[in-house]
Amino acid sequence: MKTFGLIGYPLEHSFSQRYFTQKFQNENIEARYLNFPIESIEEFPNLLEKHPYLAGLNVTIPYKQQVMEYLHEVDSVAKEAGAVNVIKFTWNDKKPYLIGYNSDITGFSKSIEPLLQAHHKKALILGTGGASKAVAYALKELGLLYRFVSRTPKHPSHVSYESLNEEILRDYTAIVNTTPSGMSPNTNECPPLPYNGITSQHLAFDLIYNPETTLFMQKCREKGATVKNGLEMLHFQAEAAWDIWNR
Repeated sequence: MKTFGLIGYPLEHSFSQRYFTQKFQNENIEARYLNFPIESIEEFPNLLEKHPYLAGLNVTIPYKQQVMEYLHEVDSVAKEAGAVNVIKFTWNDKKPYLIGYNSDITGFSKSIEPLLQAHHKKALILGTGGASKAVAYALKELGLLYRFVSRTPKHPSHVSYESLNEEILRDYTAIVNTTPSGMSPNTNECPPLPYNGITSQHLAFDLIYNPETTLFMQKCREKGATVKNGLEMLHFQAEAAWDIWNR
């Protein structure tokens, strides 16, 4: 039986396992999808030795960047984005050849594009982790300029939350949260933005899907902004991953 799975840590609230298990049942696909929680990316080679039948893996927090050094090849788009969330396996003499891809780019782009309007020319990306890399690549392809917002800026392209003000928000009318702030069970948290600067011209996209409406989304919606969570993006990226595995 073909086996697919997910690496990351922790994985208690995995979307992927539920999604693919249901997909396999609905479409009568003889395959299974397992969670592989690993506390360190250094456990990855051992995982491959223990499971010499894997057909593909998804990668989630916190390994979308770290896993790249363990792959034999990285797709040009994923390489430019700087993050991998899909690994395709080709087995030869019981040795795997691993190729990394990024389906988050496809998922995010397809989900946000219908909401973009002419005045959405600049975006703030909250967070600098693996998911933020996919968002940045997609926004660039969609023609938006962007800046990363970080609690600890370490690069010229990064700005701090403290430096944001209402004037900046008038210029950056798309805001994408790629951080876990507000994710269940910590639903009373949200990124520290000057929310008074949010208007009906803003688009607030949260990659979180649990809860359905995060505090970040709620605060932006109260100011008239268009808001969307990450559930549709997850569906799109999962189907893109399935396409990659079956090429």
